[in-house]
Amino acid sequence: MTLQFQIATLADLPDIVAIYNESIPNHHITADLAPVTVSDRQSWFDAHSPAKYPLWVIYSGPQLVGWLSLSPYSDRAGYRQTSEISLYLTLTAQGHHFGRQSLQFALEQAPQFGFTVLISRVFGSNHASRHLFETGGFDHWGHLPRIANQAGAWEDLEVYGIQLH
Repeated sequence: MTLQFQIATLADLPDIVAIYNESIPNHHITADLAPVTVSDRQSWFDAHSPAKYPLWVIYSGPQLVGWLSLSPYSDRAGYRQTSEISLYLTLTAQGHHFGRQSLQFALEQAPQFGFTVLISRVFGSNHASRHLFETGGFDHWGHLPRIANQAGAWEDLEVYGIQLH
């Protein structure tokens, strides 16, 4: 099924937060250990804009299945052409190749915003995301061992990147 991508609005933020919070209990996707609130994510949402750092909600037919963002990698000017990509799918949407379609969409859109480099940070134990980026053309750019303590279990962080031109 073909996905539809729409620029997120403030009305989408509760759904974006709910999807993000679905990923927290498994401790292999995000370093947050407790659910976040809409208020917690407000400044993050405000840092995205359709003109520079887009945040999309993803639909499969009428069903919201996830969100995708291109965020600043750093606040330093020399990194302005680099963006960090984030992709979160609902638990029920995983395993349907929506990640692959979403990643392809991001790669097509990124140059329109002036990005020449995309990076993603993925926990070593998150095999599905690592596979997604590896098969999506990203190279493994770095390994940070035992960088996050996830409720008593240490996680490595893998950095993936792609040069867009």
